[in-house]
Amino acid sequence: MVYVISHTGKALMPTVRHGKVKHLLRKGRARVVRREPFTVQLLYDNTEYTQPITLGVDAGTTHVGLSATNESDELFAAEVTLRRDIPGLLTVRREARRTRRNRQTRYRAPRFDNRRRKKGWLAPSVEQAVQSHLSLIRKVHSFLPVTKTVIEVAQFDTQLLKNPDIQGEQYQQGEQMGFWNTREYVLFRDGHTCQHCHGKSGDKVLNVHHIESRLTGGDAPNNLITLCKTCHKAYHRGELQLKVRRGASLRDAALMSIMRWTVYNRAKEEFGNVRLTYGYITKNTRIRHGQEKSHAIDARCISGHPLASSSDTLWLMRQRRRHNRQIYKANTLKGGIRKKNQAPYLVKGFRLLDKVLYDGLECFIFGRRSSGSVDIRKFDGTRVNAGISYKKLKFKSISNSFIVSRFKRKLCVSFPA
Repeated sequence: MVYVISHTGKALMPTVRHGKVKHLLRKGRARVVRREPFTVQLLYDNTEYTQPITLGVDAGTTHVGLSATNESDELFAAEVTLRRDIPGLLTVRREARRTRRNRQTRYRAPRFDNRRRKKGWLAPSVEQAVQSHLSLIRKVHSFLPVTKTVIEVAQFDTQLLKNPDIQGEQYQQGEQMGFWNTREYVLFRDGHTCQHCHGKSGDKVLNVHHIESRLTGGDAPNNLITLCKTCHKAYHRGELQLKVRRGASLRDAALMSIMRWTVYNRAKEEFGNVRLTYGYITKNTRIRHGQEKSHAIDARCISGHPLASSSDTLWLMRQRRRHNRQIYKANTLKGGIRKKNQAPYLVKGFRLLDKVLYDGLECFIFGRRSSGSVDIRKFDGTRVNAGISYKKLKFKSISNSFIVSRFKRKLCVSFPA
């Protein structure tokens, strides 16, 4: 399918008349504006007739499904994997700034309480997820005349997930009620006993240990366990392994609860006709029409046309970081020399994340060296060659914040049972 926009930039209905598109390109009456998905712009006046198209958005914290449909056909389908590295990058930045302030240079006053947060401020990880959803919706609107957008948002009751029998005032009496802090609660929960040796070491000094790294697991009680000082030190020396695992994390549920109204309100302000739906409605529609479970199919059910004939192409998109703002590496070499941490924008004519062909295989550039050797990998991150010469690569397309791969799927039409 070829997507079409008018000479004024307005999105028109897509076409499957590839011969007509080739003829217009040869005659100079159209030009290619995007290769993935393939989009052309007409260079002459034409009628701007369009049909009603609904965009279904299966919102999520890690995966997003998109499906643009009319009453009979699915015109676009995509599954997107979002970034999850924002908290880690913020931690690295915080450590770098703290180190810089403590360096033997002129005094730099710490600044932590002299900033005002704007109304509607969100945590950086939540803000990034919201902006990613809006960017994806904006991208589809740029090449399809979408008349209505339907977004599925999840409304999670995290208290009910922990305790199915909770009701009334119990919502105001969480598991840590009556305790001064999380550490005191964890010690009480574990009976002030080491959960590995159960007091056999004889060490009465107790520590609260993070099962997962604090960076990834946080300080939630289900990520904390009581260990005696002896077992705690032995664990960090690599002399023992813990048999316990952290409890179920409700981070994604909490994140969706925070971002759902922000996504809806900002989308409605920018795109106009935006509606909300909920996961139980999508699930009921999918099961009733005998559809398989996937993000793209869920998005098609959200759009209100679950029986539309599915598109033969599923676009797989993965969000990647394109720019590293850290100018120099953290470690200092001999002689006080600090190596640069940034590569030039262009190295031998190639950019980071450019799509290339290597022996007929579609790859992406994940790393470049000034010598001209590059690190190429598949869409899923599998390394193909860590140091291939740029001369053996054939440029295919530029990747922005998303790397894109095309997946051909069988055409099918679902009928109710």
